[in-house]
Amino acid sequence: MPHLSPPTLTHSEHKGILRETARDPRDHLIYSLALGTGLRLAEIVGLNVGDVYTDDRTPRTRLRIRPEIAKGGRKGDVFLPDALMGKLRRFWAHKARRREGLQPGDPLFCSQSRVRISKRRVQFAFRTWQGKAGFDRLYPFHALRHTAVTNVYRASKDLFMAQRFARHVSPLTTTIYTHPSDQEMWERVRGLRC
Repeated sequence: MPHLSPPTLTHSEHKGILRETARDPRDHLIYSLALGTGLRLAEIVGLNVGDVYTDDRTPRTRLRIRPEIAKGGRKGDVFLPDALMGKLRRFWAHKARRREGLQPGDPLFCSQSRVRISKRRVQFAFRTWQGKAGFDRLYPFHALRHTAVTNVYRASKDLFMAQRFARHVSPLTTTIYTHPSDQEMWERVRGLRC
């Protein structure tokens, strides 16, 4: 049986989900973090305010993922893209307006009840936003991680860079992100002389 590449969002879907969620600070930041860092769903919902912000409310440029929220207990550092800094500053203001906890140990992402948001709720919201964005197919939340790692590989063509970004133990795990997309295949094949 052939090995299928993991699902990744197209460039237009990537832009579409961020455009559609721009009016919802929480969900927009969740998807931006997933697409910009490759964090897994459990890691995102497990983040605390102190993981992302310094004591003076400044967004961190580097997150240290705590073992209790990391897959397999493996901690690691995650660098935040510059594009997330403004979004994180706006999110702090959003949390303050909603009177959500802003202490280092408080959850970063809260439900309407102001408690830590559940993975299930994030998955449900992602399905809803995909429909609003007009996606032709529905993706699982993990496709955001696949998209992030694939984008790093495509930009760098460096398997070890993608491996470190994904925080994989083995580069063999990362090779599934190196398959060409249909668009890349079309661009390479259409100019062949035959």
